[in-house]
Amino acid sequence: MAFRGPKVWLWRWRRNPLKRRADAVEAWAVLAAWVLTVLTGVLAGLTTAGTVEHTMARERVEWRPVVALLTERAPGTADSRAGTASGEHVWAKVRWNAPDGSTHTGQARVRPGSGVGTPVTVWTDAQGRLVTRPATESEARSRAALVGGLAGVCAGFVPFVAGRAVRRRLESRRIDQWGYEWARVGPLWGGRMRG
Repeated sequence: MAFRGPKVWLWRWRRNPLKRRADAVEAWAVLAAWVLTVLTGVLAGLTTAGTVEHTMARERVEWRPVVALLTERAPGTADSRAGTASGEHVWAKVRWNAPDGSTHTGQARVRPGSGVGTPVTVWTDAQGRLVTRPATESEARSRAALVGGLAGVCAGFVPFVAGRAVRRRLESRRIDQWGYEWARVGPLWGGRMRG
């Protein structure tokens, strides 16, 4: 077991006669990488979450429910004994009128076995195209937090990896310098030990 002394805070920035320029550069590079990682992650996460939540709020305002009518009989049977649970839905062709009066058709989820002319509520955008039901405020907050968190982690990963690369390069240079100094001084030091 190796002996460890007491933990010294901010040891990278303390004065030390053995500290080289590369050690100071590494200390600042590590600090800069951590600060950039945190700032980039937080800013990207907050920006993305705000954008997602704003987009979903706009969808709640612009998207409208419309009553559509089935144009064909829905596949399946309405009998739950036939293996179709009452909560399941199937795709069927429906027709609805857009706000400008034009007629549109598309596919919507309906109860199995529904007949032609059965009314179904669908959601449309401002142009009358089919869309999914907009997210509620709580769903939008949850999705925004999830997407923002993921974006923040991904964005913060970039400066973190860059900082690791800089640190690895500095460490490689430091090891090369140690090798060079040892090759120069080592034979002299070893000769004194024999003499």
